[in-house]
Amino acid sequence: MNLLLRSRGAVLLLMLNILLIFMGIGLVVPVMPKYMTELGISGSVVGLLVAAFSLTQLLFSPYAGRLSDKIGRKKMIVAGMLVFALSEWLFGIANSIPSLFAARFLGGIGAALIMPAVMAYTADVTTDEERAKGMGFINAAITTGFIIGPGIGGYLAEFGIRVPFYAAAVAGVVAAAVTALLLPESSTAAVPSASREKTAQNKDSLLMQLRMSYREPFFPALILVFVLSFGLANYETVFGLFVDHKFGFSPKDIAFILTFGSISGAVVQATIFGWILNRFGENRVIAICLLFSGAFILLTLFVGTFWLIAAVTFIVFLSIDILRPAIGVQMSRLAEERQGYVAGLNSAFTSLGNIVGPVAAGVLFDVDLNAPYMLAALALIAGFAMAVRLSTRTKPGRAAG
Repeated sequence: MNLLLRSRGAVLLLMLNILLIFMGIGLVVPVMPKYMTELGISGSVVGLLVAAFSLTQLLFSPYAGRLSDKIGRKKMIVAGMLVFALSEWLFGIANSIPSLFAARFLGGIGAALIMPAVMAYTADVTTDEERAKGMGFINAAITTGFIIGPGIGGYLAEFGIRVPFYAAAVAGVVAAAVTALLLPESSTAAVPSASREKTAQNKDSLLMQLRMSYREPFFPALILVFVLSFGLANYETVFGLFVDHKFGFSPKDIAFILTFGSISGAVVQATIFGWILNRFGENRVIAICLLFSGAFILLTLFVGTFWLIAAVTFIVFLSIDILRPAIGVQMSRLAEERQGYVAGLNSAFTSLGNIVGPVAAGVLFDVDLNAPYMLAALALIAGFAMAVRLSTRTKPGRAAG
């Protein structure tokens, strides 16, 4: 019983850390238009700032994961929270483009230090039966952070556009202190040199598999993962800039729209997603959601009032929140016995979309503020056409089975 209570308390502390990290990521969205004006930066720079976080996290995560095996999970988590706090404080005091990039790079490093260590710690302190539930709690914290981050950022911005970042920095330091005092180190054995060599070989193998992934039968699903993350990252990166420049929305307006859309989509995902998938099937759900998300992103260009923007955004978020797990379920079925391998490729293609999407959105925003949404809509509707084609190709095989 004591062991069970300790593991649950540890998971709660891990959830707190993850919640703060992903909440900090979302804080930037509603205040970015004001930063653009104050610092005189372009949409291209905004896109690069968003991409910088994802790129740094992608590059550092493999090294951070191996380091957590070597020095311990707790040290990595505490160090990651302190780096995260420093990045938020630096973003808050930033008065130049280089300092903004330094803050986002540090934020990516902080997330890279924390994420593998948190996942490994959860695996360390849970039994095989509890592990899925523990991982589910961690993913719930990630989703919640994404949902409430823009809302908190928008409302705190009423006291000054730099206040949200100072608040996140203080929260990060407090979380690091609480973790250092209360979180016990998980029992991890040192990784033998032979195992480290095997890990390095597996890393090289994964890079090669990424290059050769086009040969896999599930490669079309990976393309849909990239299209989804590209379109959503494109849409979210410039959303605040778009409604600020076109309609003069305040950070509070932007925060309300994003929070309302995110919460509504998450509620549907948590309640009736299973019924939707069972009722209509994965292929049909994926195709319909790609079509709706693309069409309603395009519709954003033709509405002009606050509540119409909120309604359109709600449909976009709802479609994405159904689409993302539907693709995950489809890929899990296609993976069969190679679940870990496919999950790694899924994460890699998602990261690529999160890097390329914001860069493209920022560059296009400087050309025409409507252009990023035209590209996002085109990509998602092209994904719809691809999903329909794949659906018709797979039907005969299923019938035969």
